[in-house]
Amino acid sequence: MSSVDSQQRVLSGMRPTGKLHLGHYHGVLKNWVKLQHEYECFFFVADWHALTTNYDDPSRIEESVWDMVIDWLAAGVNPGSSTMFIQSKVPEHAELHLLLSMITPLGWLERVPTYKDQQEKLREKDLATYGFLGYPLLQSADILMYRAGRVPVGADQVSHVEITREVARRFNHIYGREPGFEEHAESAIVKMGKKNAKLYRALKKRYQEEGDLEALETARALLKEQQNISLGDRERLYGYIEGGGKVILPEPQPLLTPESKMPGLDGLKMSKSYHNTIGLREEPDSVAQKIRTMQTDPQRVRLTDPGEPEKCPVWGLHEVYSDEDTKQWVQKGCRSAGIGCLECKKPVIDAIVEEQRPLHERAAEYESSPDLVRSIIEEGCERARDAARDTLEEVREAMGLSYR
Repeated sequence: MSSVDSQQRVLSGMRPTGKLHLGHYHGVLKNWVKLQHEYECFFFVADWHALTTNYDDPSRIEESVWDMVIDWLAAGVNPGSSTMFIQSKVPEHAELHLLLSMITPLGWLERVPTYKDQQEKLREKDLATYGFLGYPLLQSADILMYRAGRVPVGADQVSHVEITREVARRFNHIYGREPGFEEHAESAIVKMGKKNAKLYRALKKRYQEEGDLEALETARALLKEQQNISLGDRERLYGYIEGGGKVILPEPQPLLTPESKMPGLDGLKMSKSYHNTIGLREEPDSVAQKIRTMQTDPQRVRLTDPGEPEKCPVWGLHEVYSDEDTKQWVQKGCRSAGIGCLECKKPVIDAIVEEQRPLHERAAEYESSPDLVRSIIEEGCERARDAARDTLEEVREAMGLSYR
């Protein structure tokens, strides 16, 4: 485990359920592009997760997979700076999911907030399946497989990371307590040398007696630098300072992402379920038509009627795309009836079309080279499998399944 710096590793994925829209771009993809230069990133197509709600009609999944990968590449996700792969092409996910299901209490899955929420929202579907109940645990397996210390999520998804933390904690508690753990740990401390051993003990005391999180982080950094101890000893000492056993699966932390401020065509959050989206790679004429026909302030029946920008869905788009001068022009012109609604919409149309122009250009290159797209994913799947095999090897050994 210690050969992986989990705090520098990020895991995130998307379900292939159709074409991406500008809400995905502003809410997820722009953040991925930034993160790939700051962390070791694994980005995956969650096709098994798509089956949890669309198992009865999987016909669109394959097409959506490749459309989505091209969207990622068009948005600037770089296969040279991140690992992009398809979940089902890394079967180790399924094995880890199975092994974790042996220790996960049923109640933990039933209390995940989105479990009941999704059942309410998707009443027309038969979701009384283990796949739907167990999808939070499959998400946990996705994260823990790569020992990702950071998981970019919105505030409404923190509960999924929390159950992953609980599963990791329970796994380490059950399987990290090797015989003679404390004796091995104490022996490892001595190997660090007098000065480092004294510092480690002081940090351990501060964390365990005072709950000093800074001491915990300092101790982790200290262990990372040690050259005199083995990988196994380092894992023991990570767990020893936290008062548990050997850390086999590190607990991830949510990396809160800024909430997407991209409104839909009706002013609500942009979402396929609301039918209010602008596609990530929508054609310029279609973008212009959708925005020109958007509802505006209902008080502006005639061109001479003054309006209130805050009551108009178009204003939400100006807040995303317009500079201060343009916003001032809208505020003044709308309230004085000095500009018409179509005139007000033009800067938004121009800005969205300009934002999408390089996305269209990059996407066209990949659409004309499907073999290149597949080779990018094949290479990503191989890198992901290498990391997954390393984790499973330790998990199997810890669970007594490493037969020789």
